[in-house]
Amino acid sequence: MKRHARKSILTRDVEWVLFDAVGTLIYPDPPVAEVYWVAGERFGSRLSFEEIRRRFGEAFRAHYTRGEATGEARERERWRRIVASVFEDVGEGAEGLFESLWQHFAQPLNWRTYPDVSALTELKSQGYRIGIASNFDERLNGIVRKLPLLAACEAVFVSSSVGYSKPDVRFFREIEKRLGVEARKVVLVGDDVVNDVEGAQGAGWKAVRVERDGEGRGDGAIRSLRELV
Repeated sequence: MKRHARKSILTRDVEWVLFDAVGTLIYPDPPVAEVYWVAGERFGSRLSFEEIRRRFGEAFRAHYTRGEATGEARERERWRRIVASVFEDVGEGAEGLFESLWQHFAQPLNWRTYPDVSALTELKSQGYRIGIASNFDERLNGIVRKLPLLAACEAVFVSSSVGYSKPDVRFFREIEKRLGVEARKVVLVGDDVVNDVEGAQGAGWKAVRVERDGEGRGDGAIRSLRELV
């Protein structure tokens, strides 16, 4: 029988608890800027670490649009543009640099799970079905399979496969269709207010925001996934 410590969210009609991936379940280790800096030097870049960190933030924002139609080829091309924007001082080696970075972030050993992700196993033992719903590409499937704390996940949905990215309502509708479940029976847990919380709620799902280092609790955010158990 299910336990319902967080009664306002994990109510009796909830069947699936889906989680965002990056920033909610996993994080890159080493950090993105460090990986870019090391790879850039290998391909001839002379940019400093701080400059690369700044450029990456700007490029990511410039080439990211919330809630759009997408696909595997489109995601790959988006990341190619991001890398090119960061490393304008790399000439003929630009494609090699992009491929090196693409493959780096496909490797499970370069990702870590947060300690509180152990809560997924407990939620599954309570009768909930567990999965991932992320703005990512097919690389995430290989990553999830190799991280032990994510073994509880029965389904992994990435925007490049779904065809739309969060917070587009079509992202959520396609997942409902594939799961064969009504919107009211799904909870999405994530760290992004717009993509995860507002997107899910706009589709009729329940939503929980996780903010591990947050100061306030007035908005209902949780500091640990264990609060769901």
